[in-house]
Amino acid sequence: MKTIFLFLTLIPMLSIGQNKIEPTKTILSTSSYVKSVDNLTLVAAFELSKRVTESAAKLNTKVSMAILDASGIPILILRADNVGPHNTEAARRKAYTALSTKTATLQLLRNTEINPDSKNLNTLPELLLLSGGTPIWYKGNIIGSIGVAGGGSAENDDLIAKSAEIKEIGITTTK
Repeated sequence: MKTIFLFLTLIPMLSIGQNKIEPTKTILSTSSYVKSVDNLTLVAAFELSKRVTESAAKLNTKVSMAILDASGIPILILRADNVGPHNTEAARRKAYTALSTKTATLQLLRNTEINPDSKNLNTLPELLLLSGGTPIWYKGNIIGSIGVAGGGSAENDDLIAKSAEIKEIGITTTK
């Protein structure tokens, strides 16, 4: 009888001990780790450079230009005949500045002139607060940028850079 009583007493403890509680598994989502980003392609850069060159020709000038992808890597850097070599680096830095600040460099330059808090932007090594850089947008997202230098004036550089659009498919220089 004692054995049966002992056995009946141990059964609940054994059955409780057998109930394992499974640890809660964290469900990982790819979207937490991977994000798709729209980006300019080399084909788009060639088309944009063609349109920019045509725009410069209408103003009877030649320019250097740099087209960057969304991460700031140069896709295409061009220098027209007889354009000073310093303009090539200026174009790249203008494009980088526009991409980094999400602002056309002429507008950024004007903003820094009226806001003393932002005047130090010009001390950052890669930024160049000169007219001629603009972000390139697609569906509200920056997909790259362009910098133009050597157009003869700040207004020309800005106007020529803003001609880097393929409006037919939604690639623009305005958000």
